[in-house]
Amino acid sequence: MQRENAYSKEAALKNLARRELANGLEKDPIYKLRLQCLSRGATGILGLSRSFRVMDDDGSKTLNAEEFKKGVTDMGLELSDEEIQEMFTSFDSDGSGNINMTEFLVKLRPPMNNSRISVIEKAFDKMDVNGDDQITIADLKNVYSVREHPKYLSGEMTEAEIFTGFLKNFEAGAPNPDGIVTKEEFLNYYSTISASIDNDAYFDLMMRRAYKL
Repeated sequence: MQRENAYSKEAALKNLARRELANGLEKDPIYKLRLQCLSRGATGILGLSRSFRVMDDDGSKTLNAEEFKKGVTDMGLELSDEEIQEMFTSFDSDGSGNINMTEFLVKLRPPMNNSRISVIEKAFDKMDVNGDDQITIADLKNVYSVREHPKYLSGEMTEAEIFTGFLKNFEAGAPNPDGIVTKEEFLNYYSTISASIDNDAYFDLMMRRAYKL
């Protein structure tokens, strides 16, 4: 579950996104939103996903213009009202007044090829012991042992605290962390890590080592 190598790559990606945002060139609003998310690292798109999910009270996975604007604004992303409306209109292709939240997030996150998606899903499926498309502490207990973790050995952290800390990586930006990681959130997180790694073989090796695939 270690991802140290990914963190240095992620830092480089954050700096690149910030430079791109500051270059003064005109940008498509959706591309600008992606850059702003990438400038926050792996938690950027994940945080936006969480903001949208919190507002989706009826579980329909759709958002109206007001909800969409609130989600973007709550994330503190720097977009004008006009840019937000332009984005919403571009996704509301049928003019229904609603956009599909999942489809929007899939298009927003950096694209990944099938081989990368496949290894990310394998890592998720390994941890999702009961197959309910969610990862919880109960799942992790059945896959990983913390008995050799330095902070467990020193008595600094309990097993539950170590697992909770791991899950919090995927809940950054969540207004109400629930200790549950969905497959969509897992993919959103690693789509940003993926964008920071050019080599497919390296990304595959990183994931397999991190999750002992």
